[in-house]
Amino acid sequence: MMRVNYRLAQPIALDITLEIIGFTVLLGSSGAGKTTLLKAVAGLLPGAGTPFGGLPPEYRPVGYMPQGYALFPHLTVWRNVAYAIRGTRAAKYARACELLTRVGLAELAERDPRTLSGGQMQRVALARALAREPELLLLDEPTNALDPATRDRVLEELRTLINQLAVPALVATHDPHLAAIGDRVAVLAEGTIVQQDVPAAVFDYPATSRVARLVGFQNLWHATALAPDAGAAVATVRGVELHLVATSPPTNDVGIAIRARDVIVCPGERPREAVNLLQTQIVELRPEGLAKRLVLNGPLPLEVTVDSRRNLGELHAGDHLWVRLPPERLRVFRWDDDPAT
Repeated sequence: MMRVNYRLAQPIALDITLEIIGFTVLLGSSGAGKTTLLKAVAGLLPGAGTPFGGLPPEYRPVGYMPQGYALFPHLTVWRNVAYAIRGTRAAKYARACELLTRVGLAELAERDPRTLSGGQMQRVALARALAREPELLLLDEPTNALDPATRDRVLEELRTLINQLAVPALVATHDPHLAAIGDRVAVLAEGTIVQQDVPAAVFDYPATSRVARLVGFQNLWHATALAPDAGAAVATVRGVELHLVATSPPTNDVGIAIRARDVIVCPGERPREAVNLLQTQIVELRPEGLAKRLVLNGPLPLEVTVDSRRNLGELHAGDHLWVRLPPERLRVFRWDDDPAT
């Protein structure tokens, strides 16, 4: 484990405390300061903190892989890796080939980097970062340039390789898919870490509304009241009472959320289950692979994902639907957005 404490005033004010364990993902929206933090830890931007604070960049035991990988187009693959290695040409070549072997690219040593696939370029950039014999790897949006099909394979390869190398890594991204496969997730918002834990805890129990948005909750509302109800709770959202399973809800500025896939569509007449039952109207219907995304208007605006293979009959814009929000799938947290949203 490595503990990071950094404070910056420019270009973005940050006051960061986080723990790096294995493959740790720094999740935040664009402009939140993810790249700024990585550059500060690498010594490329001024910042005060630990580890490595006060050391010039060339003396920091950090391997930094920037967005887009930044390979030198005029250098062969092995020369890109050897750029960070000191010694004779023969020593540089031997060490570069050793690192390329570790990332599975020994046979590409003499290739022009412009002829490589996205996954191959990423591994060359990783080998170059490892050439510094780092105590910490910093990876900035490592899958940003990859198509979805390639991304999943490359991500699995990347995480497996980093775990084999036993070098802690801080991986900056705005992609919740990448965050979901990390050993830990730290969420950056408003210049600080607002939640950090294993992915399952962050994704299923977000601490704030900003975290909930980042980890993929499509339906979020600001609650105007929250009252205990026999060990659970009842929230009032836009005049609608919603029953929750909430053992320790916030005392004020409460947010409520549910994922689109967790809303239950009840075709036909009004169901018998009366808890959290809403009558809605389909505003928009969009196919999404084997699912359909419904945009619903009703007491609460809703997005719902339903499996296209489920027998719901023909659905059209303008149709009326009953839907139910299961209390066990509703999440309650501190609301840190504008209360009007």
